[in-house]
Amino acid sequence: MDMALVASALAMKQAGTQQQIATSLIKQNADMERSTVMTLLEGAQPSQANLGAGIGGKVDIAA
Repeated sequence: MDMALVASALAMKQAGTQQQIATSLIKQNADMERSTVMTLLEGAQPSQANLGAGIGGKVDIAA
């Protein structure tokens, strides 16, 4: 087999692998950005699940 043909085949295989890695990274970045935007749009409120009764509620300061 001609060495130029072998080198060409290996280069094509490497390019395909690099393309798969790039696609995976782009998808991960897009998912992260989507998650960030959704968090900002939903206005994430801090959890009050572990607070005692009456803590974290509204305070009447009119008195």
